[in-house]
Amino acid sequence: MVLITLILLVTAVTGSDAALRFSASYGDHVVLQRGPHKAVVWGYADKNNENVTIQIVGHGSPVQTTTANGMWKAKLPAMTSPGPFVITATSSEGSVSLHDVLFGDVWVCSGQSNMVFAMNSVNNSAYELKKALTFDKIRLFHVKDVESPTPLADIKTVQTPWTAPTAESVPAFSALCLLYGEYLYNHRKYPIGLIESAWGGTPIEAWSGPDAIKACTGHARKRNHRDTSVLWNAMINPLLATTIYGAIWFQGEANARHSAKYACQQPAMVKEWRKNFHHASMGETSLNFPFGFVQLAANSANHTKIGGFPGLRWAQTANMGYVPNTKIPHSFMSVAMDLPDFHSPRGSIHSRFKQDVAERLGLASLAVAYGEKGLSYQGPYPTSFNTKTKGHLVIEYDHGHTVLDIRTTAGFEICCSATSQTTCGTNDAWVAAPVLTHHGATVTLNVSGCQDKHWVGLRYSWRESPCEFKKCCVYGRDNDLPAPSFIRNTAF
Repeated sequence: MVLITLILLVTAVTGSDAALRFSASYGDHVVLQRGPHKAVVWGYADKNNENVTIQIVGHGSPVQTTTANGMWKAKLPAMTSPGPFVITATSSEGSVSLHDVLFGDVWVCSGQSNMVFAMNSVNNSAYELKKALTFDKIRLFHVKDVESPTPLADIKTVQTPWTAPTAESVPAFSALCLLYGEYLYNHRKYPIGLIESAWGGTPIEAWSGPDAIKACTGHARKRNHRDTSVLWNAMINPLLATTIYGAIWFQGEANARHSAKYACQQPAMVKEWRKNFHHASMGETSLNFPFGFVQLAANSANHTKIGGFPGLRWAQTANMGYVPNTKIPHSFMSVAMDLPDFHSPRGSIHSRFKQDVAERLGLASLAVAYGEKGLSYQGPYPTSFNTKTKGHLVIEYDHGHTVLDIRTTAGFEICCSATSQTTCGTNDAWVAAPVLTHHGATVTLNVSGCQDKHWVGLRYSWRESPCEFKKCCVYGRDNDLPAPSFIRNTAF
C-alpha cells in the first residue's frame, strides 16, 4: 500500500498533469537552442509568487524565476556543449524533468502541403527513410493541425513529441524539413532541432498575425475572415517563447491568384514572426533571424501555361527577383521551378524531388544564416543589359563573375507594344527572344521579334512549368544552380 502511494505521489509531481510542469513545446529528447543564444524554457504552476528553480543537472548554477498568472519562464545559461543533459524544474509543488536534452540549432518548418509532404513519399524513399535513422543528433517535433480564432498560449495537440528519428516518427515527418536538417547537421556537426508546424492547402493569411494582416490591408485582395490568423494563433503563437535559430517556409500555391498582394504579405509576415519570436523569448531569438523559403515549384505539364505561379515567385522576392534584399533582409531561397514531377502520385504540384530543394536551401543557409564565406549559393541573376547592336540584347549576369551553363535557347521573352515606348501593358504581347550566343557570364538574345512594335519589356522562365527536369535555360556552370525567373515591364 505504501509503494502504491509513493508511485501515485511521484506521478503527480513529474507527469504531464503535475501542478508544476513544462509547456507542451518541451519534452524528453528535445533540442534547445545552443549558445551564444540562451534557451528559454517555460511552463505552468498552480500557485503564484512561487520560486521555481531550473537546473541543467551537473552543469553550472541553477536559474531562479517566479510564477505569475499560473506560468513561469526562465533563460538557461548559454550552452555550446551538445549534451545530453537532464534539466529539472523544482518548486514547492514538486519537481519535473526533461531527459536526453541536446543543445543545437532549432528551426521551425512551416507552410502548406509541399512542406507537409512526408518522407515516405519522396523520391527513393526507402533509402531516405533508412538514412534518416542514422541522424540520432537530429530531433523532431510535429505540431498537430489545429486552428483557433484567438491566440493560444500553448500547443493544443502534439502530433509527434520530441524524438530522435525512428521508424515510427520519420515516415510522416516533413521531407523538406528533415532533409534540410540533415544537410545542416552534415555541415555544422552539432544537434539540430526541427519543429514541423505546417498545414496543406492553407493561405498565408492564416499564418499571419494581426500586424502583418494590417500592414497589407490596403491591397485589393479579400479573404474569408475565418482564414485570418487562425494558424498563427494555434500553431505559431504557442512556439514564440522557444528560442529558435531560424525558420524555413514552403507556401504560396494557395495565394497564386493574388500575387500582387503576396509581395506585401510575405515580408510583413516575416517581420512579424521575427518581432514576436524575439519579444516572447526575452530577446534570445534574433530580431533578424534567418528566414529561408522555396520559390513555387513547377505544376502543370503544359509548358505554355502561365497562370499565377510566375507572378507569385516574383512576389516571394518582394518583386526584386533575388534575396536577401532590403525588403526581406537575412533571407535565402531555393529555386524549384526546374524540378517538375508531372507523374507524382500526390499530384504534379507535389514534386517528389525534395532532396534537390533541401540541398539548394541548405547551401543558401550556410551562406546567409551561418555566414560562411566564399560560397556560390545562388543561381545567376542579370546585372546589366546592352542594346547597342540592333536586334540584339546582351545580358550580363552577376557583374561578369559567373560562368553560365546554357541548356536551351528558349526561356526569354520580350514585350511588344503598339501604344507605348516605355511600359509593357496588360494587353501587349510577349514574343520569344531566343538565345543566339553565350560566352562566359553573358548571353545574347534575338530581340527583333517585335518587328514594327515597341520593345518595352523582358521576362525569363515566366511559365508555371518552364522546363523539363533541370533543363531550364540559364544555370551557373560551377554550382549547377538555376537562374530564378524575372520580369521587367519597362524599356531599356
